[in-house]
Amino acid sequence: MEERKQQQQQLTLKSLQLAVASCLPVVEGGVTEKYLADPNPEKINLGVGAYRDDEGNPYVLKSVREAERRVAGTKFMEYLPIAGLRPFCESSVALAYGADSWPVKNKTIAMVQSLSGTGACRLFGEFQRRFMCGQVYVPDPTWSNHLNIFRDANIHTTPYPYYHKGTRGLDFEGMCHTLGKAPPGSAVLLHACAHNPTGVDPTPDQWAELSRLFYDHRLFPFFDMAYQGFASGDCDRDALALRIFLEDGHRLGLAQSYAKNMGLYGQRVGCFSLICGSKAQAESVESQIKAIARPQYSSPPLHGALLVHTILTDDDLKTQWFGEVKEMADRIIHMRALLRKHLEDLGSPLPWNHITDQIGMFCYTGISPEQVDELTGKHSIYLTRNGRISMAGVNTRNVERLARALHKEAAVQTPLEAQLQRALVPHWREVLEEQYRRSEEPPTSNDGGGGSGRRGDDNGGGGGGGGGGGGDDGHSHRRGYFTPDFYWWNGSLWDVMCWLLGTMVVWVAAGAMQVEEQSSQSRGRRASGK
Repeated sequence: MEERKQQQQQLTLKSLQLAVASCLPVVEGGVTEKYLADPNPEKINLGVGAYRDDEGNPYVLKSVREAERRVAGTKFMEYLPIAGLRPFCESSVALAYGADSWPVKNKTIAMVQSLSGTGACRLFGEFQRRFMCGQVYVPDPTWSNHLNIFRDANIHTTPYPYYHKGTRGLDFEGMCHTLGKAPPGSAVLLHACAHNPTGVDPTPDQWAELSRLFYDHRLFPFFDMAYQGFASGDCDRDALALRIFLEDGHRLGLAQSYAKNMGLYGQRVGCFSLICGSKAQAESVESQIKAIARPQYSSPPLHGALLVHTILTDDDLKTQWFGEVKEMADRIIHMRALLRKHLEDLGSPLPWNHITDQIGMFCYTGISPEQVDELTGKHSIYLTRNGRISMAGVNTRNVERLARALHKEAAVQTPLEAQLQRALVPHWREVLEEQYRRSEEPPTSNDGGGGSGRRGDDNGGGGGGGGGGGGDDGHSHRRGYFTPDFYWWNGSLWDVMCWLLGTMVVWVAAGAMQVEEQSSQSRGRRASGK
């Protein structure tokens, strides 16, 4: 008997050793780690996703400190219910949807406290897998963790066009074209404001058009709102997209986070909510969400929820918080303007208007991974290789140095390159856009299924269909400006040949100028050596 027990223990140990041996290390981005290891006193960290003041230090809001003072020593440390602190959830959805909105007044919202926005997205993924279709459309690009969240919830992610590399703006036509063909009942992830990582948001008119498209094709909108108030400095303005969909009567989902707009990064405070057709339906749906949360984390933490609830329900603290979140947003907006001004003052031939056109914490610069490596290697400027910079890491002390480095590594062109760009890029972009307009087919109306409906309609999620993952690999051409970016092509062979010929002419001419420059530099060095 003892011998058999030892054999079993040896088998168990071998199984564990095999399991451990098969676990490969996860390679992280390492931007902050490399930054910390750099001895350069002028190094700049543009990879961190947290707010910093103009001195580069973490910032704690005064309203949060006051709420903390009021809460300290006044509450027990007992477990919260599975759904969390109910008064917090109620004040949170009122901030998002509006205190006078129909679902708040009619109590048709299923809501639970979540582990910040990440936890809210994961709860939705699990809910979707159980009760809706098994596919979600995500913007290309999106926050990288979105893909991890839905993957682990066994939800297929299908990318839809979002960022237009050629314009550094929104690919609205591509977005509508793809979503117009999505199966009825498909869920669609939308960033409510301050899109991460691009900082590119639709206009109010575009949001209204998207709302009509979602209603016509019976798509289910799921908003991730991590930056309410932090994007523009106005909580109502940053909730506009959500409220447009709400006023059109959509059933929708929402993930809220208070990490950025209240600086509660370590408190993990969030809220997950779903708009339902009636109070009874909301209670039923909420019970299912609690059943999902129970085996994941049992119940959420107390302290951060108390802080948020205290601020949102006290008029003086709420007014103070509105002012502080506007100060944070205004500083980032000011840094965008300064960075663009310095680049233009340096005589950059490239357009940098996208820096100020974008909004929120992050800016998609449009530079290539190779240019990012040059910024890091030569200038100790650290950012992710897709060219995204955190504007929170830019301040009045380093913005000019950042502009000079960007100008040197990413924006310097020969006179011929600049002349060819100005002459040819607008023409080819117009050609491609005209080809798309001629080839576009109007979307057909779909019937049945759907997770979105008019007010009073108790339709649930439906439809389905699989989808393949995908995303932006973050790579572009060396310059990225000569070749207009497009996602769909139905042009003739002659148009394709003309476009290829034009591109070849541009690059051959640019290459010739580079060779001539290098030859001149070489002759100069030889002459100086003599």
